[in-house]
Amino acid sequence: METLNLKNQLFVGSNNRKSLVDLVIPKNFNDKLIVFIHGYMGYKDWGCWNLVENYFTELGYGFSKFNMTHNGGTIENPIDFNDIEAFGENNYSKEVNDLQHVLNWIETQLLSLPEIYLIGHSRGGGIALLSSKDNRVKKIATWAAICDIEKRFPEGTQLKVWKTQGKRYVVNGRTEQKMPNNYSQYENFTENREDLNIEQACLNSTKRTLVIHGDLDTSVDIEEGRNIANWLKTRLFEIEDAEHTFGSTQPWNESEMPEHLQKVCDITNGFFQI
Repeated sequence: METLNLKNQLFVGSNNRKSLVDLVIPKNFNDKLIVFIHGYMGYKDWGCWNLVENYFTELGYGFSKFNMTHNGGTIENPIDFNDIEAFGENNYSKEVNDLQHVLNWIETQLLSLPEIYLIGHSRGGGIALLSSKDNRVKKIATWAAICDIEKRFPEGTQLKVWKTQGKRYVVNGRTEQKMPNNYSQYENFTENREDLNIEQACLNSTKRTLVIHGDLDTSVDIEEGRNIANWLKTRLFEIEDAEHTFGSTQPWNESEMPEHLQKVCDITNGFFQI
């Protein structure tokens, strides 16, 4: 296969909304293509994700990463969240659907479909697990993944207030924006509870899955990683002294990955090689 280096291409995802996708096929392609799924308030070029791409393509993997259609970014400005209205309208079903559209787009770019491996970080890990029934997916690696969507939502009085007001806000630590979450996100979950059940997806999965979590993660507790590993009847790889992004920050101006993320990539490569 000829080398491909497609950056910031357009795909059409949920609600016919366009977003950006990358696809790199190296000269020494090993016929294994990794699709990377970012997390909440994330995007494909956040922090060290380009270094992660470089790590795997140098080893011969193809690599694709993309922006969720409703992550708050735009085609013109994919890094800062200029479209908070779209962010407010996002939901988990749209993100599962976005991944399907990206896999479809990849099929249009390649003469034959290689083995597809998913890497999902945080919320993206949950999306990867929910996508395990896709026959195109051969293996999955989760990095600090969520195990339960319902626990992301408020309960009791806070839930009632959210319903009454129609929106609730979460502050983005990097941009200091008040990011809206529309109550329709919760409604979508309740309407699609069965399809968005990560535990059931794990119990039903036949795909070999790697589960990695940092033991100092304060964003997604390591107990969620333990739950995922337990449901999948597999080992949890605990990264000692690692937090949610394994040492990566935005911006990341170094030429090398932080030690913890390097270890995560090494473990993931080992898993994908088996």
